[in-house]
Amino acid sequence: MHRLSALAALVAVAACSSAPAFEGDPYGEPLTLSEVTPVSEILAAPTEWVGERVLIEGEVKEVCEKKGCWMDIAHPEGLIQVKVADDVIVFPLSARGRTAVVEGVVEELELSPEEAFAAAAHRAEEQGMPFDSTATFPAETVYRIQGIGAVITDG
Repeated sequence: MHRLSALAALVAVAACSSAPAFEGDPYGEPLTLSEVTPVSEILAAPTEWVGERVLIEGEVKEVCEKKGCWMDIAHPEGLIQVKVADDVIVFPLSARGRTAVVEGVVEELELSPEEAFAAAAHRAEEQGMPFDSTATFPAETVYRIQGIGAVITDG
């Protein structure tokens, strides 16, 4: 009987310690991963990460002004975008300059020149920025995080 009690205690401790403790404002589903993957590792070999669930952390540089459906997260090599379904998670504009811990799945988008143009025009419109409608864009591959949940902290 002693073994059964010890096993039950271990299961209870594991269940309690499995959820990471990130302090801040939660968005979307609760975070389940506890090990942060550096964004630089993802971008160094992005095809190896496609479809993988990851936890990233960084400074929020930009937020979608229309629907709060994406954030740009800064890291030393640049930015990675976190995209969520419209109206499912809404990131606040006040997240800019704060730290975000985000869990999601790495995805790859293959954009034709026309799609790259449309994406740039859409982003400019969302951000209220001017856009050169005569600009041309090459085809490109974009890697981003399809966000599942996030915690935005003051840190």
